[in-house]
Amino acid sequence: MGSGPPTGVVITAPAAELLARLQDRHGPVMFHQSGGCCDGSSPMCFPRGDFLVGDRDVLLGVLDVGDGVPVWISGPQYETWKHTQLVIDVVPGRGGGFSLEAPEGLRFLSRGRVFTDDEQAELRRAPVITGADYERGERPAARGEVVADAAFRTGAPRGRPQ
Repeated sequence: MGSGPPTGVVITAPAAELLARLQDRHGPVMFHQSGGCCDGSSPMCFPRGDFLVGDRDVLLGVLDVGDGVPVWISGPQYETWKHTQLVIDVVPGRGGGFSLEAPEGLRFLSRGRVFTDDEQAELRRAPVITGADYERGERPAARGEVVADAAFRTGAPRGRPQ
């Protein structure tokens, strides 16, 4: 086991490059993992403050891109997917209509990696940070790292504090 629980989210290098360009253009940004409806189930990228995080939304982590990019998911959706690390990737195509990458000819995409039994045990001991907690100043101990494009396909544990 590592020195702490793995982060709930990581980002591939190509997605991080796009995210950095969007930050240069729009300033601080954040993600909210969409639960479906109009934009399917995709990570939606917004200028920070343009999307109101709910008190019961869960912070999956803060990506280590720029000044840090918080990644949120709804509480009920988190309960369904808490056994899985979210991997934000990018692919050619049109993004969600409201997501910042929509005009880029690329779209952010969520992939997942199931946490190992040991990682899940570590995660059960770690506090979950909700929107209300974040508003009070709580932050995760580690940031979600940038991983090689195919790192999530190896099944290797990623996103651990160093």
